[in-house]
Amino acid sequence: MKNIQSRWLEPLLAEALRAMPVVVVTGARQTGKTTLANTLGPGRRYLSFDDLDVLEQAERDPESLLVELPVTLDEVQRAPDVLLAVKRRVDKAREPGSVLLTGSANLALMHRVSESLAGRALYLDLPPFCPAEWRGDGVESTGIDALFKEEFSTADWPRGEIDWANWVSLGGFPDVLKASNDTARDLWFAGYVQTYLERDLRQLSNVGSLVDFQRLMRLLAAQTARVLNQSNLARDVGLPQPTTHRYLNLLETGCLITRLQNYQRSAGKSTAKARKVMWRDTGLAAWLAGVHGRNVAERADAGFWLEQVVFQTLQSWAALDVTRRVHFWRQGDAEIDFVLEQRGEIVGVEIKTTRRIGSDDLRGTRAFQAAFKRGSSVPRAVVLHLGGEARFLGGNAWMLGLGALLPK
Repeated sequence: MKNIQSRWLEPLLAEALRAMPVVVVTGARQTGKTTLANTLGPGRRYLSFDDLDVLEQAERDPESLLVELPVTLDEVQRAPDVLLAVKRRVDKAREPGSVLLTGSANLALMHRVSESLAGRALYLDLPPFCPAEWRGDGVESTGIDALFKEEFSTADWPRGEIDWANWVSLGGFPDVLKASNDTARDLWFAGYVQTYLERDLRQLSNVGSLVDFQRLMRLLAAQTARVLNQSNLARDVGLPQPTTHRYLNLLETGCLITRLQNYQRSAGKSTAKARKVMWRDTGLAAWLAGVHGRNVAERADAGFWLEQVVFQTLQSWAALDVTRRVHFWRQGDAEIDFVLEQRGEIVGVEIKTTRRIGSDDLRGTRAFQAAFKRGSSVPRAVVLHLGGEARFLGGNAWMLGLGALLPK
């Protein structure tokens, strides 16, 4: 297919289809799942449950959709009972790549899904584009992988110019990135939210008041990159806590938000239950919160929006390896913005809007390293800032510029 923007997930998807009988790709609507599925070449049937005739067949006779394999079933969250038919079909003959399922909801979080396809399926995530991916650069251009090298030096970290504020308003949905002006962007997001509220949301659950739900979305967007206080959010929205909890679950199931876990060695610690809310798409969060890129750098909450922009790249990096996770860390008064995990190794990442780093900027970094020290070995930690200077700070800590992770 010509003029299709390549995705970092493509090689992993191809490898998964060679290894597993079922592969599931989930992500928010309009991230490019259908386009990605259609790049797999001829020989694979494609059926979408957005087609009402196909949806009716899936509800009436799901096995009939699986007679000819391989097949791609798109928007599978609209007919989750088809997973039982998929299980029966692949159990008869476990051929790699038999079924590719895509959906605009995290099937593992859907209450209506009774079949997880355990042992038969690999679940992959397709987030919106991050800046480097949209430019056509590989994930190695971000420098994140280099942070896990046994011997790291400033030479391993790429440098670049920064224009992060504009990305706050854009985010990573392809149609928005191609929009000709702010008006087109605003209209697209308005239509996206309306479609989510009036169609996608009601496929997931019964919601009593769409007005209340949208108000929660707007308040939650204004609190991006913060540790969630569900009681305060419920009070501000004017909803009971159980309803607020259910609405948050629906946003996460719909792949619109992620609630990062507090990284702790002991899950029994009280702070381990804390969650930090990040939106999967920066542009959507900014539109809901009424934030515009042209003035975000002067806002009092600029640091949170800079974290949100960086997270857009971190989630794309994490999607490329099933052993990768993104957390945050807080213990008492000490915290660090992100903890990257890969095959059991961790790297602490602190984000700063300043162009120079002082000793006060390292308190969270040093506390994180002390908390997870093993003998004489301390985990690597980096402070990423808007300046271009890169320098070793001692004790396996580094000061690095943010240019590699942000738009140029």
